[in-house]
Amino acid sequence: MVPRETGLHWHKVLIALCALASLPAQAELAPVVQLTINGAIGPATADYVHRGIETAEKQGAQLVVLKMDTPGGLDASMRAIIKDILASPVPVAAFVAPGGARAASAGTYILYAAHVAAMAPATNLGAATPVAIGAQGNEDKSDEKAGKSGDGKSGAATMTRKQVNDASAYIRSLAQMRGRNAEWAERAVREAVSLPASDALKMKVVDLVAEDVPELLKRLDGRRLKAADTERVLQTAGAAVIALEPDWRTRFLSVITDPSIAYILILVGIYAVIFEFSNPGLVFPGVVGAICILIALYAFHMLPVNYAGLALMLVGIAFMAGELFFPAYGSLGIGGAIAFVIGSVILVDTDVPGYGVSLSLVLGIASAGAAFLFLVLGMALKARRRPVVSGREELIGSTGEVLEDCEHEGWARVHSETWRIRSSSPLKAGQRVRVAALNGLLLDVVPETQQGA
Repeated sequence: MVPRETGLHWHKVLIALCALASLPAQAELAPVVQLTINGAIGPATADYVHRGIETAEKQGAQLVVLKMDTPGGLDASMRAIIKDILASPVPVAAFVAPGGARAASAGTYILYAAHVAAMAPATNLGAATPVAIGAQGNEDKSDEKAGKSGDGKSGAATMTRKQVNDASAYIRSLAQMRGRNAEWAERAVREAVSLPASDALKMKVVDLVAEDVPELLKRLDGRRLKAADTERVLQTAGAAVIALEPDWRTRFLSVITDPSIAYILILVGIYAVIFEFSNPGLVFPGVVGAICILIALYAFHMLPVNYAGLALMLVGIAFMAGELFFPAYGSLGIGGAIAFVIGSVILVDTDVPGYGVSLSLVLGIASAGAAFLFLVLGMALKARRRPVVSGREELIGSTGEVLEDCEHEGWARVHSETWRIRSSSPLKAGQRVRVAALNGLLLDVVPETQQGA
């Protein structure tokens, strides 16, 4: 017989288990998506961040951590990333890490636009003056010179001020939206100043300093953030971190939007198409050329390309190709090489580090093209000086042997061929003769001894 106390004990245990089973299971913490920007910001980076934020929204992430180490990048790509951050329904925490990383130029704007701005120790941000414009000191000097040299430089200085003012107003608006130090942000644009992580925290340029992503998530736990008009409380302590690495599309886009790669692609495409037109029916060069040209044009569409430079490149290539077909005595080739080099140098209209065509690459390709051109011209001139070895003209001066005795007309063997011959003097079989003229299918010959005399 079971004691009454024991029965009551098990009865309470069963009631407790039923009560626990009736309670809803505790929901798992929403994940955190981590994106990584390492290097110059370009079209591939903007596409990667855009699709990363979309993926985070689909996966129900509570936060996107944008880990950055960048020297800057293209203005259009930077603004595309900022638009995605501002429109994102998932809060974005920009984190400059690891130690030794930086968020210079375009990276500073992105840091100011993020819902949370964080940095690791031994990192820095700033120097946000548009690189293609130059520093404030250069602007002041250009202003002084403009007053002395006329309206041309004054107009350029005015354009410089307009662009700097636009950039400073843009970053100030981002700082005011996020409640960060707007005065220092404007100085970063106008004076290209920079700050280390510790000073940035003291001056309220960033929100916090953390060693790594796990510590950042612990520091953000319980913080209230507003994204897309929705306020949410972060529960990031212990949340799973999903790292989204760049996929093949991002890597491919990153490769072709490298100005040097796009430059090589357009050249390979043009030369392949020229080769196809020179040798109709090969097909393969034409296919390769068309693919390379289309990929290069797609890349140029996303890059700050100076189309005057591209036009100069095409004209230069056309001139150098024309030199092979027209007797211009080198003027087309030299002019084409000069136009090609100038067009290549001004092709990409930016001074952003990592987004220009290397001068050594331009000179190397131009030198190789010029060397090939002069090699072909030299071979053509050398071939022109050689004696004719075929055709009607080659028969003049050739020797042969008379096949039969004749007074004025007969037959002779010339170049292993039997020809009808005519001579002003009698000829004997086996006598050597030399061709003096060609009249249709009749050769005028003279005895070889007479030719020698």
